[in-house]
Amino acid sequence: MNTEQFPSVIDTACGNGVSFTFDDGPHPTHTPRLLDVLRWHRVRAVFCLQGDQVERHPEIVRRIAAAGHPLGNHSMHHDDMSAWTPERIAADLCETDAAIRRALPTARIPYFRAPYGAWGRSPAVAASLGMRPLGWRLAIADWETPGTDELVRRLEEGVTPGAVVLLHDGGGDRSQTVDAVDRVIPILKARHYRFTLPETDR
Repeated sequence: MNTEQFPSVIDTACGNGVSFTFDDGPHPTHTPRLLDVLRWHRVRAVFCLQGDQVERHPEIVRRIAAAGHPLGNHSMHHDDMSAWTPERIAADLCETDAAIRRALPTARIPYFRAPYGAWGRSPAVAASLGMRPLGWRLAIADWETPGTDELVRRLEEGVTPGAVVLLHDGGGDRSQTVDAVDRVIPILKARHYRFTLPETDR
């Protein structure tokens, strides 16, 4: 993704930090496993939630928030918004926020990520609704399901200081992603990376 055309899109963490972000959930199997892995390693991550999945699994949204992970809006149905009007984008984002708050009335939703990184006019709309557009520096294409070893390799070789990493806990079989995250966190910690949140550690 070329963030130069979208200067308001965050794609960095602080200093030698690295930020893991997860899209397309919540998933009834992979998200709870991932939450267990993150708790074991004492890592916080951003979960960019898809509205229709939130409606199917509201209890998992509550688990994510109870574990201290920030939430992001990832649209209602994972549609490409690149050609949408601001009014249509705003309606979708508000519908998604409402779905999240039905699951968790006290939810804070500080981030928005456009499906496919197809931003169109969504950064300004998201900002007007109080959300920070969230990009990424590293995408390891875990949707290809190339095997856990390969995902670990892509993470080991691709992570750089300040990277926001795009991963998935929903949208398909994400067992390889969960296993790769479990394996790579100790490797990155041994290299003196800190796990933080995008741009500011809050």
